[in-house]
Amino acid sequence: MSTVVEVRDVTFGYDDRPVVERVSLDVEAGEFLGLIGPNGSGKTTLLELMIGQRRPDSGTVTLFGEPAHAFDDGGRIGYVPQDVATANDRLPVTVREAVRMGRYPSRWVGRFSDADRRAIAAAMERVGITDLAGRRVGRLSGGQRQRVFIARALAADADLLALDEPAVGVDADSREAFYDLLHELHDEGLTIVLIEHDIGIVTTHASEVACLNRTLFFHGDPEAFVETNALADAYGASQHVVHHDHS
Repeated sequence: MSTVVEVRDVTFGYDDRPVVERVSLDVEAGEFLGLIGPNGSGKTTLLELMIGQRRPDSGTVTLFGEPAHAFDDGGRIGYVPQDVATANDRLPVTVREAVRMGRYPSRWVGRFSDADRRAIAAAMERVGITDLAGRRVGRLSGGQRQRVFIARALAADADLLALDEPAVGVDADSREAFYDLLHELHDEGLTIVLIEHDIGIVTTHASEVACLNRTLFFHGDPEAFVETNALADAYGASQHVVHHDHS
């Protein structure tokens, strides 16, 4: 099994205030890593370090075997940022146009090829948004917008899907359907890193859990995680994990 992301003794801070401190972990190909921790714990910063959007103050991050900050094959990463479900309601592009953006890194110049069009159509069908192709993204529901961003990553043939609390502001039914889709994509071999505040979602769907509050309190199997004190230690309070049935 190949390593997609390798984080080694990484520290990063803002104005000399450490936000992530001496964190080490690996994400293997085909893994579904759930990142959890209280607000302000450094989860988003760690994810941005992992996909090369930030450079560590110390330590190293490699992405597909290269320094993450210098990695330039953006088509291999599908990034769904925080609050995508509540994005600008006036976003002018259509669903099809947004998904087509996933093909840009694989093209040099000229028109879209038949292969491009097939990939775009297949990605929209895979996430169930074919009937929304002509709709403006800004007029979609939160759950539908999530699927547009996932489809864009699938159209690019991304090897890593990175999501930062993508279900904020989404209704319960759409949220459940979204995580069922992620579960299916993971079963098909896609590598996923997810930040999620619902700990039960993570322990139900993820194959690995990383519990962070500036430093790493746990990294490993979800079943082992719920048997440790890492949750209470990281959050500083008694926490209870609720599992979500996806059978």
